[in-house]
Amino acid sequence: MKRLVELSHEIRDGMVTYKGLPAPVVCDFLSREASREHYSEGTSFQIGRVEMVANTGTYLDAPFHRFREGADIASVPLDGLAGVEGRVFRAPPDGRAVDASLFEEGVEVEGKAVLVHTGWSRHWGTDRYFEGHPFLTEDAARWLEEAGAAVVGIDSLNIDDTNDGRRPVHTTLLGAGIPILEHMTGLDALPPSGFELHAAPVRMVGMGSFPVRAYAVVKP
Repeated sequence: MKRLVELSHEIRDGMVTYKGLPAPVVCDFLSREASREHYSEGTSFQIGRVEMVANTGTYLDAPFHRFREGADIASVPLDGLAGVEGRVFRAPPDGRAVDASLFEEGVEVEGKAVLVHTGWSRHWGTDRYFEGHPFLTEDAARWLEEAGAAVVGIDSLNIDDTNDGRRPVHTTLLGAGIPILEHMTGLDALPPSGFELHAAPVRMVGMGSFPVRAYAVVKP
C-alpha cells in the first residue's frame, strides 16, 4: 500500500517562522456559542479568522517573490507542484554550506522535485532554529537550474545564506522559474527516490509566497 509522509509544519497562533516577521493570529470570527442564535436548536458552526504574513510555516516561493514580472502563486503550474517525482539528497550533518557536489552523483533530476534534507527542522520552535542554519550555495543553485529541477525544497530556515544580501539561490532558481519550498520537515522519513511530492498552495493572485500542505506519496 502507498504511504503518506507529512512534510509541513503546523501553523499555530503566535508561532514564529522567521524572526522579524509577525506571528499569525488564529482566532474565531464567529464562535460556536455566538453562532447558535443563527441556527436551529442544537446546531452551531465555527468560522475561523487568520491574520498572517505569507511567509508562515512551510511555504512556497514563486518567482514573483523575487521578480516583479515573475509568476505569482496563482500562476505557478500545477504540474510542477502536484504528483511530482521526487529525489532526496542528504546534506552532511557537520556543515552549513551545501554546494553542487551534493548533487553531482549521476542522479537525474530534470523535471523532478529536489528536496535537501539537512535535519535542521529538529530545531523548529526553538531559538536555535534561527541561528547558523544550513543553506545552498550559488553553485548548487546553478547546477539545479542547469539540471532542470522542477521545484527545490529544504528543511531549513532559508535556502540562502541569510548573511548574503544578494540571495543568490532565490535569484537563480526563481529567475529560472523554479519554485522554492522552505521550512520543510519530515524529510528523514523519505527514501532517496520512489515517491511523489504534492505541495500546491491556495491559488492566491498577487502573492509571491504562501503556505502549503506539503506531503509525499511513497510508492509501495
